[in-house]
Amino acid sequence: MKRLIEKGLMFGNLVEVSSPALVERYNRALKHLTGKATAQAEFHIDISGYSPEVGDELGDHLYLNPNGCNRQFILLTTEQRSAPLLNAKFSFSRWILRDFIEANEARLFALTTRDAVAGELMNSVIDLAGADRLFDIKRIHVEADTTGGDVKNARELQERIARFRAEEDAWWDDVLIAEMIGLARQTGDVTRNPVDLKDFVKDVPDFWTAMFGGVYVFRGVEHPAAVVAGDKAALGDLPIKFVLGVQEPNRIAKFLELNGLVEPIVKARGIDGAAILRQKIDFILVDVAATLGRDLTGASRRDLRMLARQMGSALPEAYHGLAALLRWADGGGDWPRIASDHPAYFYTLRAAAGPQEFLVNQLLAELTPLDVRQLFICHKDLFYSLYRGWSEEKRGYVADFLAAEYQVDKAGTRAALFGHEPGMEEPAARPERRTRPARDDLVARVGPWGAVRGR
Repeated sequence: MKRLIEKGLMFGNLVEVSSPALVERYNRALKHLTGKATAQAEFHIDISGYSPEVGDELGDHLYLNPNGCNRQFILLTTEQRSAPLLNAKFSFSRWILRDFIEANEARLFALTTRDAVAGELMNSVIDLAGADRLFDIKRIHVEADTTGGDVKNARELQERIARFRAEEDAWWDDVLIAEMIGLARQTGDVTRNPVDLKDFVKDVPDFWTAMFGGVYVFRGVEHPAAVVAGDKAALGDLPIKFVLGVQEPNRIAKFLELNGLVEPIVKARGIDGAAILRQKIDFILVDVAATLGRDLTGASRRDLRMLARQMGSALPEAYHGLAALLRWADGGGDWPRIASDHPAYFYTLRAAAGPQEFLVNQLLAELTPLDVRQLFICHKDLFYSLYRGWSEEKRGYVADFLAAEYQVDKAGTRAALFGHEPGMEEPAARPERRTRPARDDLVARVGPWGAVRGR
Protein backbone atom coordinates (compact mmCIF):
# COMPACT_ATOMS: atom_id res chain seq x y z
CA MET A 1 0.00 0.00 0.00
CA LYS A 2 3.06 2.24 0.37
CA ARG A 3 3.09 2.81 -3.40
CA LEU A 4 -0.48 4.11 -3.32
CA ILE A 5 0.26 6.45 -0.43
CA GLU A 6 3.34 7.85 -2.15
CA LYS A 7 1.34 8.55 -5.32
CA GLY A 8 -1.47 10.22 -3.40
CA LEU A 9 -3.92 7.41 -4.19
CA MET A 10 -4.49 6.52 -0.53
CA PHE A 11 -4.92 8.84 2.44
CA GLY A 12 -4.91 11.77 0.03
CA ASN A 13 -6.44 15.17 0.78
CA LEU A 14 -6.52 14.69 4.54
CA VAL A 15 -6.36 17.78 6.76
CA GLU A 16 -3.15 18.29 8.71
CA VAL A 17 -3.41 18.99 12.43
CA SER A 18 -0.09 20.31 13.70
CA SER A 19 -0.63 23.45 15.80
CA PRO A 20 -0.72 22.93 19.59
CA ALA A 21 -4.06 24.79 19.79
CA LEU A 22 -5.75 22.47 17.30
CA VAL A 23 -4.24 19.36 18.90
CA GLU A 24 -5.56 20.52 22.27
CA ARG A 25 -9.04 21.13 20.84
CA TYR A 26 -9.00 17.74 19.17
CA ASN A 27 -8.08 16.04 22.46
CA ARG A 28 -10.83 17.92 24.25
CA ALA A 29 -13.38 16.69 21.71
CA LEU A 30 -11.92 13.17 21.69
CA LYS A 31 -12.26 12.92 25.46
CA HIS A 32 -15.77 14.33 25.23
CA LEU A 33 -16.83 11.61 22.75
CA THR A 34 -14.74 8.60 23.73
CA GLY A 35 -12.93 9.31 26.99
CA LYS A 36 -9.61 8.82 25.16
CA ALA A 37 -6.78 11.17 24.19
CA THR A 38 -3.83 11.21 21.82
CA ALA A 39 -0.21 12.00 22.57
CA GLN A 40 0.45 12.79 18.90
CA ALA A 41 1.81 16.28 18.22
CA GLU A 42 1.00 16.08 14.49
CA PHE A 43 -1.53 13.97 12.61
CA HIS A 44 -4.04 14.06 9.76
CA ILE A 45 -7.83 13.82 9.86
CA ASP A 46 -10.60 13.02 7.41
CA ILE A 47 -13.97 14.75 7.07
CA SER A 48 -15.19 13.09 10.28
CA GLY A 49 -12.07 13.89 12.30
CA TYR A 50 -10.81 10.30 12.18
CA SER A 51 -7.01 10.07 12.06
CA PRO A 52 -5.09 7.00 10.83
CA GLU A 53 -2.17 7.98 13.08
CA VAL A 54 -4.39 8.26 16.16
CA GLY A 55 -6.10 5.00 15.23
CA ASP A 56 -2.70 3.28 15.16
CA GLU A 57 -1.79 4.83 18.51
CA LEU A 58 -5.04 3.76 20.16
CA GLY A 59 -5.05 0.35 18.50
CA ASP A 60 -8.60 1.07 17.38
CA HIS A 61 -9.39 2.43 13.93
CA LEU A 62 -13.09 2.58 14.79
CA TYR A 63 -12.60 4.86 17.78
CA LEU A 64 -15.13 7.33 16.31
CA ASN A 65 -17.47 4.61 15.04
CA PRO A 66 -17.58 1.89 17.73
CA ASN A 67 -20.85 0.21 16.68
CA GLY A 68 -20.53 0.91 12.99
CA CYS A 69 -23.93 2.54 12.66
CA ASN A 70 -23.74 5.91 14.46
CA ARG A 71 -20.69 7.74 13.16
CA GLN A 72 -19.23 10.31 15.56
CA PHE A 73 -17.27 13.26 14.24
CA ILE A 74 -14.88 16.03 15.28
CA LEU A 75 -14.72 19.25 13.28
CA LEU A 76 -11.67 21.48 13.72
CA THR A 77 -12.17 23.46 10.51
CA THR A 78 -14.69 23.79 7.71
CA GLU A 79 -11.89 22.73 5.34
CA GLN A 80 -12.65 19.16 6.36
CA ARG A 81 -15.63 19.16 4.00
CA SER A 82 -13.32 18.43 1.03
CA ALA A 83 -11.52 15.57 2.78
CA PRO A 84 -12.41 11.91 2.19
CA LEU A 85 -14.12 9.65 4.71
CA LEU A 86 -11.94 6.72 5.73
CA ASN A 87 -13.25 3.42 7.08
CA ALA A 88 -16.74 4.26 5.84
CA LYS A 89 -19.39 1.79 6.96
CA PHE A 90 -22.28 3.51 5.15
CA SER A 91 -22.30 5.26 1.79
CA PHE A 92 -24.38 8.18 3.05
CA SER A 93 -22.03 9.22 5.87
CA ARG A 94 -19.67 11.39 3.84
CA TRP A 95 -22.25 13.37 1.86
CA ILE A 96 -24.34 13.96 4.98
CA LEU A 97 -21.29 15.34 6.80
CA ARG A 98 -20.33 17.47 3.81
CA ASP A 99 -23.85 18.84 3.38
CA PHE A 100 -24.05 19.56 7.12
CA ILE A 101 -20.82 21.56 6.96
CA GLU A 102 -21.99 23.47 3.88
CA ALA A 103 -25.40 24.25 5.40
CA ASN A 104 -23.78 25.60 8.59
CA GLU A 105 -20.54 26.92 7.14
CA ALA A 106 -20.65 30.44 8.60
CA ARG A 107 -21.72 29.23 12.05
CA LEU A 108 -19.17 26.40 12.08
CA PHE A 109 -16.43 28.79 10.97
CA ALA A 110 -17.22 31.02 13.95
CA LEU A 111 -17.49 28.13 16.41
CA THR A 112 -14.28 26.40 15.31
CA THR A 113 -12.20 29.55 15.74
CA ARG A 114 -12.27 28.90 19.48
CA ASP A 115 -13.34 25.29 20.04
CA ALA A 116 -13.88 21.95 18.32
CA VAL A 117 -17.34 20.86 17.26
CA ALA A 118 -18.19 17.28 18.19
CA GLY A 119 -21.24 15.33 17.15
CA GLU A 120 -22.85 12.19 15.83
CA LEU A 121 -24.88 10.94 12.86
CA MET A 122 -27.86 9.66 14.80
CA ASN A 123 -30.38 7.07 13.67
CA SER A 124 -32.84 4.84 15.48
CA VAL A 125 -30.48 1.84 15.43
CA ILE A 126 -28.00 1.55 18.29
CA ASP A 127 -26.34 -1.64 17.10
CA LEU A 128 -26.59 -4.01 14.17
CA ALA A 129 -27.11 -7.37 15.84
CA GLY A 130 -28.70 -8.69 12.66
CA ALA A 131 -28.90 -7.64 9.02
CA ASP A 132 -32.63 -7.05 9.37
CA ARG A 133 -31.81 -4.02 11.54
CA LEU A 134 -30.39 -2.30 8.45
CA PHE A 135 -33.92 -1.69 7.26
CA ASP A 136 -34.72 0.31 10.40
CA ILE A 137 -32.23 2.94 9.18
CA LYS A 138 -34.42 5.42 7.33
CA ARG A 139 -33.47 8.88 8.56
CA ILE A 140 -30.25 10.42 9.86
CA HIS A 141 -30.20 13.34 12.30
CA VAL A 142 -26.97 15.27 12.81
CA GLU A 143 -26.41 16.20 16.45
CA ALA A 144 -23.51 18.58 17.13
CA ASP A 145 -22.15 21.10 19.63
CA THR A 146 -18.82 22.49 20.78
CA THR A 147 -17.10 20.68 23.61
CA GLY A 148 -17.94 23.68 25.78
CA GLY A 149 -21.64 23.43 24.96
CA ASP A 150 -21.85 26.77 23.13
CA VAL A 151 -24.81 25.70 21.00
CA LYS A 152 -26.72 24.30 23.99
CA ASN A 153 -25.99 27.43 26.03
CA ALA A 154 -27.02 29.70 23.15
CA ARG A 155 -30.34 27.91 22.80
CA GLU A 156 -30.94 28.20 26.53
CA LEU A 157 -30.11 31.91 26.39
CA GLN A 158 -32.52 32.41 23.47
CA GLU A 159 -35.26 30.70 25.50
CA ARG A 160 -34.63 32.98 28.47
CA ILE A 161 -34.57 36.06 26.24
CA ALA A 162 -37.95 35.00 24.86
CA ARG A 163 -39.29 34.59 28.43
CA PHE A 164 -37.87 37.96 29.45
CA ARG A 165 -39.64 39.66 26.55
CA ALA A 166 -42.92 37.83 27.02
CA GLU A 167 -43.41 37.94 30.82
CA GLU A 168 -44.72 41.17 32.33
CA ASP A 169 -42.73 40.93 35.57
CA ALA A 170 -39.49 39.70 34.00
CA TRP A 171 -37.67 42.93 35.00
CA TRP A 172 -38.13 41.91 38.62
CA ASP A 173 -37.06 38.27 38.14
CA ASP A 174 -33.52 38.39 39.52
CA VAL A 175 -32.96 34.65 38.95
CA LEU A 176 -33.89 34.89 35.25
CA ILE A 177 -31.68 37.96 34.73
CA ALA A 178 -28.74 36.29 36.52
CA GLU A 179 -29.12 33.19 34.33
CA MET A 180 -29.15 35.36 31.19
CA ILE A 181 -26.01 37.22 32.28
CA GLY A 182 -24.20 33.98 33.12
CA LEU A 183 -25.07 32.38 29.78
CA ALA A 184 -24.20 35.55 27.86
CA ARG A 185 -20.70 35.52 29.37
CA GLN A 186 -20.18 32.14 27.64
CA THR A 187 -21.98 32.72 24.34
CA GLY A 188 -21.68 36.45 23.65
CA ASP A 189 -24.54 38.44 22.10
CA VAL A 190 -26.62 35.71 20.41
CA THR A 191 -29.06 38.31 19.07
CA ARG A 192 -26.34 39.80 16.86
CA ASN A 193 -24.02 36.81 16.44
CA PRO A 194 -26.04 33.59 16.42
CA VAL A 195 -24.05 30.48 17.32
CA ASP A 196 -26.85 27.99 16.82
CA LEU A 197 -26.60 25.20 14.25
CA LYS A 198 -29.41 24.38 11.84
CA ASP A 199 -31.33 21.19 12.51
CA PHE A 200 -30.10 18.75 9.92
CA VAL A 201 -32.12 15.66 9.01
CA LYS A 202 -31.74 13.50 5.88
CA ASP A 203 -33.81 10.58 4.63
CA VAL A 204 -31.72 7.62 3.39
CA PRO A 205 -33.94 5.27 1.34
CA ASP A 206 -30.98 3.89 -0.63
CA PHE A 207 -27.51 3.12 0.67
CA TRP A 208 -24.58 0.71 0.79
CA THR A 209 -23.09 -0.65 3.97
CA ALA A 210 -19.84 -2.50 4.55
CA MET A 211 -21.53 -4.45 7.34
CA PHE A 212 -22.43 -8.13 6.84
CA GLY A 213 -19.99 -8.50 3.96
CA GLY A 214 -21.49 -5.62 1.99
CA VAL A 215 -25.17 -4.90 1.37
CA TYR A 216 -26.83 -2.53 -1.12
CA VAL A 217 -30.30 -1.38 -0.04
CA PHE A 218 -32.59 0.02 -2.75
CA ARG A 219 -35.92 1.20 -1.30
CA GLY A 220 -36.51 4.35 -3.34
CA VAL A 221 -37.28 2.49 -6.57
CA GLU A 222 -40.45 0.99 -8.01
CA HIS A 223 -39.27 -2.57 -7.33
CA PRO A 224 -37.23 -2.49 -4.07
CA ALA A 225 -34.47 -5.03 -3.45
CA ALA A 226 -31.29 -5.68 -1.50
CA VAL A 227 -28.09 -6.82 -3.23
CA VAL A 228 -25.75 -8.82 -1.01
CA ALA A 229 -22.03 -9.11 -1.69
CA GLY A 230 -21.38 -11.66 1.05
CA ASP A 231 -23.17 -14.85 2.09
CA LYS A 232 -26.84 -14.19 1.39
CA ALA A 233 -28.06 -17.22 3.34
CA ALA A 234 -26.16 -16.15 6.46
CA LEU A 235 -28.20 -12.94 6.70
CA GLY A 236 -31.46 -14.77 7.39
CA ASP A 237 -34.84 -13.35 6.45
CA LEU A 238 -34.75 -9.68 5.47
CA PRO A 239 -37.79 -7.36 5.48
CA ILE A 240 -37.67 -6.71 1.73
CA LYS A 241 -39.28 -8.69 -1.07
CA PHE A 242 -36.21 -9.38 -3.22
CA VAL A 243 -32.75 -10.27 -1.94
CA LEU A 244 -30.15 -10.75 -4.67
CA GLY A 245 -26.61 -12.07 -4.47
CA VAL A 246 -23.74 -10.67 -6.53
CA GLN A 247 -23.34 -14.20 -7.94
CA GLU A 248 -26.80 -13.93 -9.51
CA PRO A 249 -26.13 -11.74 -12.57
CA ASN A 250 -29.43 -12.52 -14.29
CA ARG A 251 -31.51 -11.41 -11.31
CA ILE A 252 -29.41 -8.29 -10.77
CA ALA A 253 -29.66 -7.38 -14.44
CA LYS A 254 -33.44 -7.79 -14.33
CA PHE A 255 -33.65 -5.60 -11.21
CA LEU A 256 -31.57 -2.84 -12.78
CA GLU A 257 -33.58 -2.99 -16.01
CA LEU A 258 -37.02 -3.01 -14.32
CA ASN A 259 -36.13 0.10 -12.34
CA GLY A 260 -34.44 1.91 -15.24
CA LEU A 261 -31.20 2.22 -13.30
CA VAL A 262 -28.69 1.56 -16.11
CA GLU A 263 -28.05 2.32 -19.77
CA PRO A 264 -25.52 1.04 -22.35
CA ILE A 265 -22.30 3.05 -22.42
CA VAL A 266 -22.18 3.10 -26.22
CA LYS A 267 -25.67 4.64 -26.44
CA ALA A 268 -25.19 7.24 -23.69
CA ARG A 269 -25.06 10.86 -24.77
CA GLY A 270 -22.16 13.20 -24.14
CA ILE A 271 -19.38 10.64 -23.67
CA ASP A 272 -16.98 8.82 -25.98
CA GLY A 273 -18.30 5.31 -25.45
CA ALA A 274 -15.73 3.74 -27.76
CA ALA A 275 -12.84 5.30 -25.80
CA ILE A 276 -14.27 4.00 -22.54
CA LEU A 277 -14.61 0.51 -24.00
CA ARG A 278 -11.00 0.58 -25.20
CA GLN A 279 -9.81 1.42 -21.71
CA LYS A 280 -11.91 -1.35 -20.17
CA ILE A 281 -10.38 -3.78 -22.68
CA ASP A 282 -6.90 -2.59 -21.70
CA PHE A 283 -7.63 -3.29 -18.04
CA ILE A 284 -8.75 -6.83 -18.87
CA LEU A 285 -5.55 -7.39 -20.87
CA VAL A 286 -3.48 -6.09 -17.96
CA ASP A 287 -5.13 -8.56 -15.60
CA VAL A 288 -4.51 -11.51 -17.94
CA ALA A 289 -0.92 -10.47 -18.65
CA ALA A 290 -0.18 -10.02 -14.95
CA THR A 291 -1.68 -13.42 -14.18
CA LEU A 292 0.66 -14.96 -16.77
CA GLY A 293 3.64 -13.13 -15.25
CA ARG A 294 4.25 -10.78 -18.18
CA ASP A 295 6.29 -7.63 -17.60
CA LEU A 296 4.00 -4.57 -17.71
CA THR A 297 6.57 -1.89 -16.92
CA GLY A 298 5.80 1.14 -19.07
CA ALA A 299 3.35 -0.88 -21.20
CA SER A 300 1.49 1.25 -23.76
CA ARG A 301 -1.80 0.44 -25.49
CA ARG A 302 0.18 -0.82 -28.49
CA ASP A 303 2.17 -3.13 -26.20
CA LEU A 304 -1.06 -4.48 -24.74
CA ARG A 305 -2.43 -5.18 -28.23
CA MET A 306 0.71 -7.15 -29.03
CA LEU A 307 0.25 -9.11 -25.82
CA ALA A 308 -3.36 -9.81 -26.80
CA ARG A 309 -2.23 -11.37 -30.07
CA GLN A 310 0.32 -13.48 -28.22
CA MET A 311 -2.09 -14.67 -25.53
CA GLY A 312 -4.75 -15.84 -27.97
CA SER A 313 -6.90 -18.51 -26.28
CA ALA A 314 -5.94 -17.25 -22.82
CA LEU A 315 -8.09 -14.16 -23.34
CA PRO A 316 -11.35 -14.31 -21.33
CA GLU A 317 -14.89 -14.06 -22.69
CA ALA A 318 -15.23 -10.56 -21.20
CA TYR A 319 -12.49 -9.41 -23.58
CA HIS A 320 -14.16 -10.91 -26.64
CA GLY A 321 -17.56 -9.44 -25.70
CA LEU A 322 -16.21 -5.91 -25.28
CA ALA A 323 -14.11 -6.23 -28.43
CA ALA A 324 -17.25 -7.14 -30.42
CA LEU A 325 -19.12 -4.17 -28.94
CA LEU A 326 -16.19 -1.90 -29.79
CA ARG A 327 -16.27 -3.07 -33.40
CA TRP A 328 -19.94 -2.08 -33.54
CA ALA A 329 -19.20 1.31 -31.95
CA ASP A 330 -16.48 1.94 -34.53
CA GLY A 331 -18.89 1.07 -37.32
CA GLY A 332 -17.15 -2.09 -38.40
CA GLY A 333 -19.28 -4.84 -36.94
CA ASP A 334 -22.76 -6.10 -36.15
CA TRP A 335 -24.50 -5.36 -32.87
CA PRO A 336 -23.40 -8.17 -30.52
CA ARG A 337 -25.94 -9.95 -28.37
CA ILE A 338 -24.44 -9.88 -24.89
CA ALA A 339 -26.85 -11.49 -22.42
CA SER A 340 -26.84 -10.77 -18.69
CA ASP A 341 -24.96 -13.99 -17.95
CA HIS A 342 -22.11 -12.98 -20.28
CA PRO A 343 -18.93 -11.95 -18.40
CA ALA A 344 -18.84 -8.68 -20.40
CA TYR A 345 -22.45 -7.66 -19.67
CA PHE A 346 -22.03 -5.32 -16.70
CA TYR A 347 -18.88 -3.81 -18.27
CA THR A 348 -21.12 -2.43 -21.02
CA LEU A 349 -23.35 -0.44 -18.63
CA ARG A 350 -23.32 2.82 -16.70
CA ALA A 351 -25.76 4.21 -14.18
CA ALA A 352 -28.71 6.14 -15.58
CA ALA A 353 -29.45 9.60 -14.21
CA GLY A 354 -31.46 9.57 -11.01
CA PRO A 355 -31.26 9.57 -7.20
CA GLN A 356 -29.63 6.12 -7.13
CA GLU A 357 -26.91 6.72 -9.72
CA PHE A 358 -24.03 6.99 -7.24
CA LEU A 359 -25.10 3.71 -5.63
CA VAL A 360 -25.61 1.94 -8.98
CA ASN A 361 -22.14 2.96 -10.16
CA GLN A 362 -20.70 1.52 -6.96
CA LEU A 363 -22.61 -1.73 -7.52
CA LEU A 364 -21.41 -1.88 -11.14
CA ALA A 365 -17.84 -1.39 -9.89
CA GLU A 366 -18.27 -4.40 -7.63
CA LEU A 367 -19.63 -6.44 -10.54
CA THR A 368 -16.78 -5.38 -12.86
CA PRO A 369 -13.63 -5.54 -10.69
CA LEU A 370 -11.25 -5.66 -13.67
CA ASP A 371 -12.18 -2.07 -14.54
CA VAL A 372 -9.75 -0.66 -12.02
CA ARG A 373 -10.51 2.98 -12.82
CA GLN A 374 -14.21 2.63 -12.04
CA LEU A 375 -13.33 0.50 -9.02
CA PHE A 376 -10.97 3.15 -7.65
CA ILE A 377 -13.38 6.03 -8.19
CA CYS A 378 -16.61 4.37 -7.07
CA HIS A 379 -15.61 1.73 -4.54
CA LYS A 380 -12.29 2.54 -2.91
CA ASP A 381 -12.77 0.07 -0.05
CA LEU A 382 -13.05 -2.82 -2.51
CA PHE A 383 -10.22 -1.41 -4.63
CA TYR A 384 -7.83 -1.39 -1.66
CA SER A 385 -8.95 -4.86 -0.61
CA LEU A 386 -8.38 -6.36 -4.07
CA TYR A 387 -5.14 -4.43 -4.57
CA ARG A 388 -3.55 -6.34 -1.69
CA GLY A 389 -4.06 -9.61 -3.57
CA TRP A 390 -2.83 -8.48 -7.00
CA SER A 391 0.52 -9.47 -8.44
CA GLU A 392 3.35 -6.97 -8.20
CA GLU A 393 3.13 -6.42 -11.97
CA LYS A 394 -0.54 -5.44 -11.82
CA ARG A 395 -0.07 -3.27 -8.73
CA GLY A 396 2.67 -1.31 -10.45
CA TYR A 397 0.73 -0.82 -13.69
CA VAL A 398 -2.51 0.23 -11.96
CA ALA A 399 -0.78 2.65 -9.57
CA ASP A 400 1.17 4.24 -12.43
CA PHE A 401 -1.93 4.48 -14.61
CA LEU A 402 -4.08 6.12 -11.93
CA ALA A 403 -1.28 8.51 -10.97
CA ALA A 404 -0.67 9.53 -14.59
CA GLU A 405 -4.19 9.50 -16.01
CA TYR A 406 -6.29 10.48 -12.99
CA GLN A 407 -4.32 11.89 -10.09
CA VAL A 408 -2.21 14.37 -12.08
CA ASP A 409 -5.14 15.87 -14.00
CA LYS A 410 -8.34 15.06 -12.13
CA ALA A 411 -10.32 17.85 -13.77
CA GLY A 412 -9.34 16.80 -17.29
CA THR A 413 -9.94 13.12 -16.60
CA ARG A 414 -13.32 13.79 -15.05
CA ALA A 415 -14.30 16.08 -17.93
CA ALA A 416 -13.60 13.23 -20.35
CA LEU A 417 -15.44 10.67 -18.25
CA PHE A 418 -18.31 12.70 -16.82
CA GLY A 419 -19.19 15.07 -19.68
CA HIS A 420 -22.85 14.89 -20.62
CA GLU A 421 -25.43 16.56 -22.77
CA PRO A 422 -28.59 17.38 -20.81
CA GLY A 423 -31.92 16.46 -22.29
CA MET A 424 -34.88 18.83 -22.61
CA GLU A 425 -36.45 17.75 -19.32
CA GLU A 426 -35.60 19.23 -15.92
CA PRO A 427 -32.54 17.64 -14.26
CA ALA A 428 -33.42 14.78 -11.93
CA ALA A 429 -33.26 16.00 -8.34
CA ARG A 430 -31.94 14.05 -5.40
CA PRO A 431 -34.62 14.66 -2.77
CA GLU A 432 -32.50 13.88 0.25
CA ARG A 433 -29.68 16.25 -0.81
CA ARG A 434 -30.46 19.93 -1.15
CA THR A 435 -26.91 21.11 -1.69
CA ARG A 436 -24.80 19.91 -4.57
CA PRO A 437 -21.11 19.02 -4.29
CA ALA A 438 -18.37 21.12 -5.78
CA ARG A 439 -16.76 20.10 -9.07
CA ASP A 440 -13.84 18.48 -7.26
CA ASP A 441 -16.28 16.14 -5.56
CA LEU A 442 -18.26 15.27 -8.68
CA VAL A 443 -17.41 11.60 -8.40
CA ALA A 444 -19.36 11.18 -5.17
CA ARG A 445 -22.49 12.44 -6.93
CA VAL A 446 -22.45 10.90 -10.40
CA GLY A 447 -19.99 8.03 -10.39
CA PRO A 448 -17.42 7.40 -13.09
CA TRP A 449 -19.46 7.95 -16.23
CA GLY A 450 -21.45 11.04 -15.34
CA ALA A 451 -25.17 11.74 -15.45
CA VAL A 452 -26.97 11.69 -18.76
CA ARG A 453 -30.44 13.22 -18.96
CA GLY A 454 -32.73 11.21 -21.15
CA ARG A 455 -31.95 8.28 -23.39
